[in-house]
Amino acid sequence: MRMRRPRWPRTRTGQRRLVQAVMAGCVLALLPSAWLYVSTADRLRTTADVPRTEVAVVFGAGLWKQGQPSPYLAHRLDAAAALYRAGRIEVVLVTGDNSREDYDEPDAMRAYLTEHGVPDARIVGDYAGFDTWDSCVRAKKIFGVDRAVLISQGFHIRRAVALCEAAGVTSYGVGVDAVHDVTWYYGGTREVFAAGKAVLDAVFQPDPTFLGPREPGVARALAAGR
Repeated sequence: MRMRRPRWPRTRTGQRRLVQAVMAGCVLALLPSAWLYVSTADRLRTTADVPRTEVAVVFGAGLWKQGQPSPYLAHRLDAAAALYRAGRIEVVLVTGDNSREDYDEPDAMRAYLTEHGVPDARIVGDYAGFDTWDSCVRAKKIFGVDRAVLISQGFHIRRAVALCEAAGVTSYGVGVDAVHDVTWYYGGTREVFAAGKAVLDAVFQPDPTFLGPREPGVARALAAGR
């Protein structure tokens, strides 16, 4: 069965209505992204001027072969290590995907950080950070984080800040540099669609995939440095 191709309206009125409908659709599609920009305008910082905060949250960004952090994830971890060495943070919460035995983002992130000067005792792993909303909610409800520096790429950091704020975590975002390659363009395009889900998460605040009992990892790591 052949599908009929849409036809351009023949009348001026029909053409005008079609253009108006397309424009309205574009505006509605961009509203979530506009919300992200407006709501996080005063929350973005650099590694040089971010406020001193006890906890930094680093979001997973994929692993390469042999379980090594992807270049994008490595850049995030480099920023966290730099903040730790500068005394601007005390503990790093690494949150990522460990949904199967052969894929473990948090432990790969931990290994990378220890190789770059962050003591193992100051790193806490969240193994059920399957998406940004899950990571933010779990940081608050499971690990008891009330205030944090969030570290990610520039195309993602606004959504991370907005969602963590919605989850009850007072947040500052550090967007790290990234090469403008295919992955960067894909990430930027994906954020336009992810912004819509972010609005729904912020409004309806669903439970994360896994919640579970409170974990004392962050409190213990903070106490170890005092």
